[in-house]
Amino acid sequence: MKGKKLVAPAVITTFLVLWFFGYLALCLLVPMPVFFKVVGCLVFLALISVSIYVLTERIKEIRSGEEDDLGNY
Repeated sequence: MKGKKLVAPAVITTFLVLWFFGYLALCLLVPMPVFFKVVGCLVFLALISVSIYVLTERIKEIRSGEEDDLGNY
């Protein structure tokens, strides 16, 4: 049962990370000053990192049985 609940977050995170990688590639290919390229790449790498971190936290929540965060409030 828990396996089914892991599918949606994993699929959404995969699409989101692929989307961010697309923008990262676009940022590298478009001619612009190096400073803007570096800042743009850092922003998209941070977004990718945060997305993966949130996915791992969600997987931990689902595995521990804490599926509904609203119960904490």
